[in-house]
Amino acid sequence: MLSEYISNGKNKSPLTPKSIDKMPHTLAGLSFKEWRDARKSNHKMRNIRWSVLVFMNLLFVFSFWLDLSVLEGSLSGSRLVGFYLMDPFNALQLLAISSTTGYVAMLTMNFFIGLATILIFWFIMGGRSFCSWMCPYHFLAEWAEKVHLYLVNKKKIKARTYHIGLRFVFLAGFILLAILTKNLVFENLNVVGIVSKGMIYGPSLLLLWVLAIILFEVFVSRRFWCRYVCPIGATYSLVGKLSPVAVKFEHDKCGYCLECQKVCLVPHELWFVKRGAATQDIHFVGSDCTRCGLCVDVCPGHALNYSVRGASSIM
Repeated sequence: MLSEYISNGKNKSPLTPKSIDKMPHTLAGLSFKEWRDARKSNHKMRNIRWSVLVFMNLLFVFSFWLDLSVLEGSLSGSRLVGFYLMDPFNALQLLAISSTTGYVAMLTMNFFIGLATILIFWFIMGGRSFCSWMCPYHFLAEWAEKVHLYLVNKKKIKARTYHIGLRFVFLAGFILLAILTKNLVFENLNVVGIVSKGMIYGPSLLLLWVLAIILFEVFVSRRFWCRYVCPIGATYSLVGKLSPVAVKFEHDKCGYCLECQKVCLVPHELWFVKRGAATQDIHFVGSDCTRCGLCVDVCPGHALNYSVRGASSIM
């Protein structure tokens, strides 16, 4: 028997062939077997995303190993065929330090061009798409999450959550530390940069810090770094607030099965999928969304799709 439930106000009923038949909208046209198979077998967007993430990170590795001027550096700062790219939070720290020391004028034009390029690109992509499409730690965290959920389902551990606004406290804290110490303090703790540099230049003892974070996410709090700590993700969330690309939710296609919330990396962004929660026919997922596509894959009614605001769905 499946363990999933359909939320119906204060009551919850098991998901059975009969309950599927009673569900509204698109799901009512699916048999129980069709619904189950669609939920389990569709990993199109996840596979595309993982392929892009692995390819881009290997491009860093082989550019260094083979001495190619293709994608040089790491995710902390890089050059694409000689064109500078700058991590926004790294740049924010440098700007904060420079503004307090009077050395802003010493920042090069390449710095500002690289920063503007990255901001424009990820603004167009939308939300925190960098996190799920580029970040190597995100890839590791997804696997850690699977182990965490397994242990929770087996009642071996208890899941713990924290306030989502905690990451903005960390963001402000790391900026303040950079100003006070005149150093990029966050770079010493940044698991994204540590994993990226470890892949490219070889492992270091700093990978023990990454392992500690992963173990914390497995046994204590699901995706703790990505959800509550990482100021890189918080920065991209602010950048992507007005992005034209987003995941669109069409209310008339929703069967309220909540499968999308179960797989979502930031489930608070899918608040409107609960029965009675949607306030309009179409909602767009907010800027915390990583555009990972897991909800798009799992939705049997195709109520969620990638879309350009004001236009039709693109995937």
